Amino acid sequence: MSSSSSSSSPLSKSNASACATSTSNGFVPQNYDYFLVLDFEATCDSGTQPSPQEIIEFPCLKVSAKTFEVESKFHHYVRPTAHPILSEFCTDLTGIIQEMVDGQADLPETLRLFHEWLIEENLLGRADSADSNNATHSFLFVTCGDWDLKSMLPRQAAYLNLTIPPHLKKWMNIKKAYNKAMGNFPRGMMVMLSALDIAHQGRHHSGIDDCANIASILKKLAEMGVHFKQTGSVE
Repeated sequence: MSSSSSSSSPLSKSNASACATSTSNGFVPQNYDYFLVLDFEATCDSGTQPSPQEIIEFPCLKVSAKTFEVESKFHHYVRPTAHPILSEFCTDLTGIIQEMVDGQADLPETLRLFHEWLIEENLLGRADSADSNNATHSFLFVTCGDWDLKSMLPRQAAYLNLTIPPHLKKWMNIKKAYNKAMGNFPRGMMVMLSALDIAHQGRHHSGIDDCANIASILKKLAEMGVHFKQTGSVE
């Protein structure tokens, strides 16, 4: 879920330390094999927010750290259980209607499916595998803000008494990478798209569309020579 507004300035010499020398393909070497762009959508209302808030869209794009192209996608709508009926405000904001979450997996099952997808994409190994070639690729989650993995997932996991796996406890807030490159901190995704002259795709606050736009920002910053690093974590 992303917000908007604020102004931006072009990359300046004073920010050169945030960037490294690019290689022949136009991108600097990164510390990871892949970036996983993630952007949850959650239950919400115009007045008091539902308690607990619940994830209703779980999208993630697997982006190569060499080409910055999307190689794979995980996308599931998630059935809320504490407050199963979506508010009109929530539908208007996200485009998610009741029929899109009814009958879908709940969050525990969605997390299981996501874990299986990470294994299928060779991002995680199977704990019970005896295959000596069970190698995995390194990755880092990318979010637009800290809300997704610092607040939303931990709070719902605590409500459901779920254990969050270690790989979902660290991420890069793309706003901070943008700040290092551009010299100012953006309030939201739309500001970054505008400043970087990237056309917005799809619907704002559609999780999967927001992921595509964040991936475009990630690629543009990479073209500018930005070296991406972890910016956030939870215990």
